[in-house]
Amino acid sequence: MGLSVTHLLVVLAIVIVVFGTKRLRNIGADLGGAIKGFRTAMKDGEEDKPVADKDETIEGEVTSKKTGEN
Repeated sequence: MGLSVTHLLVVLAIVIVVFGTKRLRNIGADLGGAIKGFRTAMKDGEEDKPVADKDETIEGEVTSKKTGEN
């Protein structure tokens, strides 16, 4: 039971009537600004991350502590 194009158009029309185009435009702008801020924060976070030496890092290495239990 999927949504057809006519169902989506009816839902879109109801949303426009309930919220209005001006409020939807503001919500879209706020959401776009939030996504843009998130992307720049993620990009800045990757640049600030220290790079480990390849000799120190072994891909897939798992370390565990021995607890004395068998």
